[in-house]
Amino acid sequence: MQIDRIDQAILRALASDARATVSRVAETCGLSQSACSRRIQSLEQAGAIRGYGARLGGKRLGFHVTALVDITLATQVEEDLAAFERAVGRIPGIVSCALVSGHQDYRLTILARDLDDYERLHREHLGRLPGVTTIASSFVLREVPTLTEADAVLG
Repeated sequence: MQIDRIDQAILRALASDARATVSRVAETCGLSQSACSRRIQSLEQAGAIRGYGARLGGKRLGFHVTALVDITLATQVEEDLAAFERAVGRIPGIVSCALVSGHQDYRLTILARDLDDYERLHREHLGRLPGVTTIASSFVLREVPTLTEADAVLG
């Protein structure tokens, strides 16, 4: 899909505020409401917009620990990867799971209320995942501001 500067402006506006009305996005981008609505629908259908949602404030909700967890599996057989991924999808607190290259197979991002909560998740869930041979956890000390996803992708 070709993204022109108007599509980029629409994507930036929606990434900044997913609750923005079509009329506000249209005004920001210099379009009529109907033209803006058609472009948004086209971006959705093409998969450039995958959905809309709220960015939650984890710490304000009581989640003070973010763990980055590297997992190595015994094999990389498709069935074992699929079993692992299904199991991960059922564990509360895991906010992302990525199959990665390198020494580990997966990188998980986990939110926990505190270290005791993380230790419980590790004991009750991570340690029981199918095919796991190693688990290496690191804890986020500080989040560093970076570009937004829209700015990183759109330039």
